[in-house]
Amino acid sequence: MKKLMMPFTKGSLQLKNHVVMAPMTRSRAQNNLPNEGMATYYKQRSVLA
Repeated sequence: MKKLMMPFTKGSLQLKNHVVMAPMTRSRAQNNLPNEGMATYYKQRSVLA
């Protein structure tokens, strides 16, 4: 569990921790373009919201 919250670096990718979320908004896209519904989806799941 301790490693989960440790920084992670792989090449040029630098994360604050090992927690990631797969993109799950493809079904919300309209004409394959991002939209407000997608922004809301991620905001609801953000630790910053």
